[in-house]
Amino acid sequence: MNEVRVRFAPSPTGFFHIGSARTALFNWLYARHTGGRFVLRIEDTDKERNTEEALRVLIDGMRWLGLDWDEGPEVGGDYGPYFQSERQAIYDEYLQRLVDAGRTYEQDGAIWFKLEGERYTEYDDYKKAEIEKVRAAPVVIDDAVRGRVERAEARDFVLVRADGSPVFHFVNVVDDIAMGITHVIRGEDHLSNTSKHVELFKAFEVEPPVFAHIPLILKESGPGKMSKRDAGALIDNYEERGFLPAAVRNYIALLGWNPKDDREKLDIDEIIELFDFSGINKGNARFDERKLSALNADYLRELNLESFAFLVRPRLHEAGLIPEDMDEDYLQAVLKLCQPKARSLDSLGELCDYCFSDSFEMDAKQGEKLAKKGDPKVLLAEILPILEALDTFDADGLQSALEGHAAAQEQKVFAYFPALRYAVSGRAGGPDLLPLLAVMGRERVLSRIRAFIV
Repeated sequence: MNEVRVRFAPSPTGFFHIGSARTALFNWLYARHTGGRFVLRIEDTDKERNTEEALRVLIDGMRWLGLDWDEGPEVGGDYGPYFQSERQAIYDEYLQRLVDAGRTYEQDGAIWFKLEGERYTEYDDYKKAEIEKVRAAPVVIDDAVRGRVERAEARDFVLVRADGSPVFHFVNVVDDIAMGITHVIRGEDHLSNTSKHVELFKAFEVEPPVFAHIPLILKESGPGKMSKRDAGALIDNYEERGFLPAAVRNYIALLGWNPKDDREKLDIDEIIELFDFSGINKGNARFDERKLSALNADYLRELNLESFAFLVRPRLHEAGLIPEDMDEDYLQAVLKLCQPKARSLDSLGELCDYCFSDSFEMDAKQGEKLAKKGDPKVLLAEILPILEALDTFDADGLQSALEGHAAAQEQKVFAYFPALRYAVSGRAGGPDLLPLLAVMGRERVLSRIRAFIV
């Protein structure tokens, strides 16, 4: 087998959509699985939309996901240029080949590709005119995912518009030929274009690449393909929200592919080893941000504490929760308790803001629920002297003192926990309570209880 060469050919529009990221990832995985080459090719002929800033969004997004390319912008390679806007001479050369072979004609200022087959006219009710059609031989596509697909083109199609700009179908095929692409992995929505592309490959007397049309990604709720306007669709949004790239990459890999077992969390080396066309589903994949968040939480929990604190510290500082010179020991002690509860880095402020400042918001609804079960101030007034009398303010000491008091009152110790947590944090949930109180320290905890009782 010759070296596998796959490509990701996006148009930089200022957005890096999750569907585009999945296409890039599947191509990258197949290249890494087979020991082949992953080519990044930029379709930048739309001068109004394809700006340098838009290209930066795309490249930064791919680098954030860890999708390095073997050839393309900022890397180079033997098959460049890797920008379509710089490949006009190549397109002119290939167009001349079709002209010389008698496979083109000009009509209405545009250059058309002439299909081979019997020609006839048919009245088009929509256009209210007769149009010429062609009975061309069916194109058979042995798609690596969809299986056998048979389709015949009924009409000639444009190669170069009247303004001189080449159309997608033409440049796409020319670039794949010129760059030696062996496998085309792209979304199922491109399947309808493939017969046109195969006709062009045949006209150039080149064996078409292996096609693998991967399933669509459906929006989280309701019908339809996920678009850049749907919630959760843009990759840079996950970077901004503090998701880990490894988690996002892992989740995207599972949108239309599975490792043939029940596992969802796989490191990238495992995914590369297992990835192949046989694992790609035919059915569409539905995006589910809850699953992505849960997977991201798994990855966050596995980080060592130092790495976790390194990632969290600048976010807490930017949010105004900690000073730049925040004590590292206290920060890590707090984060050690909060890490198991974290779903993304940007949610840490909600989990632990009260650990760093007395100016935190009390959850009024939770306060109302708590009051319906009894006056929390009464419970806290009972245990305040017990806590004030502790010699050592640690989790074991707190547990022992509170259990002793609860037993004397013929209560369970947990009866005091909701009021204690609410007074200290303003929340109904969070990290394990007694270790949290120990980390926050005697002075901070007791002052908040006193302030709550008053």
